[in-house]
Parts: sequence; C-alpha cells; structure tokens
Amino acid sequence: MRIANMRALSHILRPVPRRFNRPFYPTFRNLATVGPTPPRVDATQSADNQMVAAMGRTSSGKELKMRKYPTFERKEDERLYRKQHLAAAYRVFAERGFDEGVAGHISVRDPVWEDHFFNEEGDVVQGDQPINAAAFAIHSAIHKRRPDVHAACHAHSVYGKAWSVFGKELEMITQDSIRFYKSHGVYKQFGGVVLASEEGERIADALGNGKAAILQNHGILTVGQSVDEAAFWFLSLDKTCQTQLLVNAAANGSGLEKKIIQDKEAEETYKTVGTPEKGWLAFQGYYDEVLAKTGGDFLL
Repeated sequence: MRIANMRALSHILRPVPRRFNRPFYPTFRNLATVGPTPPRVDATQSADNQMVAAMGRTSSGKELKMRKYPTFERKEDERLYRKQHLAAAYRVFAERGFDEGVAGHISVRDPVWEDHFFNEEGDVVQGDQPINAAAFAIHSAIHKRRPDVHAACHAHSVYGKAWSVFGKELEMITQDSIRFYKSHGVYKQFGGVVLASEEGERIADALGNGKAAILQNHGILTVGQSVDEAAFWFLSLDKTCQTQLLVNAAANGSGLEKKIIQDKEAEETYKTVGTPEKGWLAFQGYYDEVLAKTGGDFLL
C-alpha cells in the first residue's frame, strides 16, 4: 500500500456502542512527562502524577489549581491521549444530537505520523474500517492547509445549519460570541455533498487562519490545536448561532435595537475567552462528565 506524504488527516472514528460491566481504567496512570517545569497531566491521572498551574491561594493559603494540556515523553502516549479525548468528544456530540446519520465527524492529527494517517487518495493506512468520503474531502484539505491544526469538527447541528442559511458572520452580541471575534469565516455557496477535493479546498479557503467556518446551507466547522479545543469551539459556536437566531427574532418582533460590542472591547475580551488554552480547558468538564457516565468504557 502506497503511503503519500501530506499534512494529513488522522483518525475519523464513529461512536462505538456503549459497553457495560467493564472496570474503570484511569487514563495515563504512569505516564512519564518531560519539560523545564514539573509534568502537566490530565486530572484523571493518579494523584502522584498530577501537576497543574497555581492560580492563586485561598484565605488559608492553600493553592488553587487549574488543569493544563499535558506534556509527554513518548509520542505513543500522546497518541493514546488524543484517541481517548477524540472518543470522548464523539460521545459529547452524540448526546447533543450532532450525530445525524454519518453527517457529524471529528478528525485528529496523529502525533507519531504527523504527515499521514490516510494517504491523499484516501487509502486506509491503519485499521480496517471504511472512511466517510465527504469527511475526508473536508478534513484532509484543512489538515494539509493548516499544519497548526491538530483537530477539526464538522456537523449539521440544528442551530448551526439554521444560521448558515443566511450566509453571514455572527455579530458580537454577547461575551460568548467574542470567542469567534475576527476568527470565523463564511463559505458563501452551497456545493452539495462534499465529495471532490476542490470543494474541500474552498472550505479551507473560507476557514483561512481562523478557528471556525459557517458553511452556507450546510452546517458549521471548527478547528483547534487539540481535540478538546476544537470540540468546545463547536459546542460554543452552535450555542452562539442559537443566541443569534433568538436575538434576531426578538429584535425583529419588538423593534428593539441590538447593542453590538465594540471592536476595542471585543479585541480585549477575546484575549481572555478565545485562546487555545481556554478552549481546551472549557472542554474538560464535558470530558469528566463522559468519563463518569461511561465508567471509562471508551478508553483504549
């Protein structure tokens, strides 16, 4: 099997049936990590391997902690981490109805083979499951165009596709909207089911250097430096589309004027709410929820 070099798509997986009566396996109990500072690890790891950034102190002097993206000594450990969080993201999406048939898909770049997982013709390099051709056309174009992107999410969520019919960017009407301030684009045409690589390239053009794209008459798409970040941006983008629809309907019905957040305030606020670190952190509660509900049955 020929393997072609590319800045490539990694795993596109579908949710697996839930399994019961399996023991709970904490993730990464004995991972070795490296760096100039003590290791940073996911909070589901054992207590003796936890280290997160101090965020202050309580009145008693006890440090307050915040989780951060882990560092890894071995690429194989990071691969496992990404797979586990990818599986969790799929379950979060399924719970919220983003899995309409096979129309919802998430990809992650493999940290071991960063330049490929499927070759550019779509031949499977590892595993024996077929790929979604439309998903491959979209995700492969994005991963090739954006080496900084490690994960991408696309689905036909109700509010995302409802707002997409207007072919417009979102307005900065709430603090949450500012997560996408000057960082989302619009693909202003509908080309049917994305099966051609050229259509995927045009979607990548619309995304540009941003974190999100609204695909007219289609749905929404988000990217990130981690699965967690991309997944949270998707969750937030769908809610932001819902808010925009509600506000527009209320404004049209009442005649009240919308108050748009000005550029100066939006730019400053974005530095707090729109960074990759904040996107990753915001997803951890969803990850913990899936872990608690499933008992960790999705861990590989």
